[in-house]
Amino acid sequence: MLRVELTTQLLRIRTLVVLACLATVPVLSGFSYASQAGHRNGRQTGLFGASPYSALNHSMASMAFIEPLLLPIMVALPAAAIASSDREWGTLRYLYVAPVSRARLLAAKLRALAVWTATATLCVLAAGLLAGVAIYGWHPFHIVGAPNLTGGETATRVLSATGYCLLCMLSIATIAFVLGLLLPRGLEALGTAVALVIAAGILNGTHTLHAVQIVLPMHYWRDWTHLFDPSGTAHLGTGIVVQITAIVVATCAAVLVLHRRDPAA
Repeated sequence: MLRVELTTQLLRIRTLVVLACLATVPVLSGFSYASQAGHRNGRQTGLFGASPYSALNHSMASMAFIEPLLLPIMVALPAAAIASSDREWGTLRYLYVAPVSRARLLAAKLRALAVWTATATLCVLAAGLLAGVAIYGWHPFHIVGAPNLTGGETATRVLSATGYCLLCMLSIATIAFVLGLLLPRGLEALGTAVALVIAAGILNGTHTLHAVQIVLPMHYWRDWTHLFDPSGTAHLGTGIVVQITAIVVATCAAVLVLHRRDPAA
């Protein structure tokens, strides 16, 4: 079942176009700042200010730029399709006759979802890294206002940030997935997931709604960037708990929907 999901969903032209779009952004941004290689990016601070210093700097800055909006949308697109495609194509009822149990079908779809989320996230980092090597070269990780990181410090922080980003994107992927099971069409599920991401971004800019912000997974998505502040500290515990909670709740909802709903509904 996993092989079927991967070949029918993740190898489609639409999915390959999504990956190409994700890879294009770090490449274009790298070339746009090529003249500043080895120097600070204008007066910007943080990851964006240090982006032209090295390949890893550019890779993490690319993730910080894409993660708030573009990456969640690109992750949600195939996630909604993975959930809704069998029903839209009219093949879901025949899968049960095959027979394929609902539990087996759900497990295969969730595994495909995890593979897609990892592929999309790592595509951004890999494209940023390769573009950075070609344009800026391989140098120590630079932090504006602090000494360069050692190899060990760089590996620890980059791996921590990557793992955290993967967890965050998996939370929106599972939300889009359960929406794909609940709503009649995959396009409706995608639109709802995108609206949720945009609404969360607007709410994050409104300090009077803090009680609402703290329960939204999107509120914690950029916490990892503090790993690359001069202080080098980031409080990721709460964000990890919220992302895992969102994933578990969405997965449980998917189980209930798939077990209680008519296959053709």
